[in-house]
Amino acid sequence: MAAPVAIDDPDDPRVAAFRDISERDLVGRQGRFIAEGTVVLRMLAAAHAAGRFRAEQVLILENRLPGVEAILDAFPADVPVYVAPARVIDAVAGFHLHRGVLAIGRRPDAAPDLDSLIATLPDRALVLAGCGISNHDNAGSLFRNAAAFGADALFLDETSCDPLYRKALRVSVGSVLAVPFVRQGSILDLLEKLDAAGFAVWGLSPRGEAEVGDIPVGPRMALVMGTEGEGLPQAVMSRFRTARIAQRPHLDSLNVAMAAGIGLYRIAQLQGRI
Repeated sequence: MAAPVAIDDPDDPRVAAFRDISERDLVGRQGRFIAEGTVVLRMLAAAHAAGRFRAEQVLILENRLPGVEAILDAFPADVPVYVAPARVIDAVAGFHLHRGVLAIGRRPDAAPDLDSLIATLPDRALVLAGCGISNHDNAGSLFRNAAAFGADALFLDETSCDPLYRKALRVSVGSVLAVPFVRQGSILDLLEKLDAAGFAVWGLSPRGEAEVGDIPVGPRMALVMGTEGEGLPQAVMSRFRTARIAQRPHLDSLNVAMAAGIGLYRIAQLQGRI
């Protein structure tokens, strides 16, 4: 890794990219994103080494440095590492940063589009699709579930939130950097293309026609999740097969991340992924 550089002034231009994190989360960073926490930093190092994403710089709380040196060693020497006391990091970030570990990552210049990602999927594949996933915690949890059960990709429609938003990335424990994904187009266009590529498309809904345990598992499977509250659009429900997860009566539906985890577990188990 690069030799750590001490920062003692929150106005130091070398750490300007980390300034006012929460406010800049709302307007975007022109292709960049914030990786927060030790686990996400480790995932960013792996993604950088694999050429999926690029790390640009790291900012570490001075007393956290000894505990993350092994992770920092995985970054090339041209990624600068800045070290600062808590008062400086908090002033730069704009809030108390108790984790003390930040990095700036950059999206790939040529990210895959919908067609190219589908074309890379193996003959035996499991993918997750999301429609209108606007809650960043849910988005991050979907990626965490996808990684846990060996999903090959995650497809989000254009109305879903950005999974590289800081909170979504943190909740995913860095899985957004490991699971291939696209966020593009309408949900129907997305699902029609998966269907044309030989995927059996199943929407999960409390109004599903079959029980999730009865889904016939084939070589290419796609599970579709809708936003909480509204669920899947009727256009999806009427076009594709649907399944429900049995639960006690008089209760609201399961959280979308929980439902996705149950569905992915069932299919991954039958496909021999776990």
